[in-house]
Amino acid sequence: MSAHEDPWPIELSGVTESIVTTHGPNDRWNVAALGLFSEHEQKAHRVTARTWGRTRTWRNFHARGEGYLQFTRDPLDFVEAACSIREEDTPILDTADAWVRVSVESVDAGANGETEWEQWELSPIESSVERRVVPTTNRGYYAVVEATIAASRLDVPEYDTDQLRERIAYFERVVDRCGSEREQTAWTRFEELIEWQ
Repeated sequence: MSAHEDPWPIELSGVTESIVTTHGPNDRWNVAALGLFSEHEQKAHRVTARTWGRTRTWRNFHARGEGYLQFTRDPLDFVEAACSIREEDTPILDTADAWVRVSVESVDAGANGETEWEQWELSPIESSVERRVVPTTNRGYYAVVEATIAASRLDVPEYDTDQLRERIAYFERVVDRCGSEREQTAWTRFEELIEWQ
């Protein structure tokens, strides 16, 4: 794959949900979801992300100092990244429309209640655009993504579990009404991985 001239293969703004792969001690690539926070200050573009708890991504960031961010429209890959332990032999997923290899530097840390967090600044090393697509808006896809975020907060003391369950139930209805076959498959996998009812 040829490297993309601009180190960031897409325009980032606000919070962008991505999939990150990090190289683990077993020589395999851990797959996880990672929210990217983009800030533009005086022509500087700063991208940060937070890891919550002592996850595999947190461990691998500390051990390796880098990872691969991937941007995909595949809801099933996103569910598995967000809700399961998934490992691959190579860092780039087949469904990635674009990816960027980043170095990571810890810039802050703290706790939200009982959950420790660490903030990382992400700097692009190389990137590639695998396929260019015309964007479409499918409410089912975004409902799947939002459901995984709500599920990650279930039974965390700082969040209202009943309210989160109501949100997931709403997203289930959106997927049922608006989702394509791939979103339906992703929701089935979500329910296999998460006990939310």
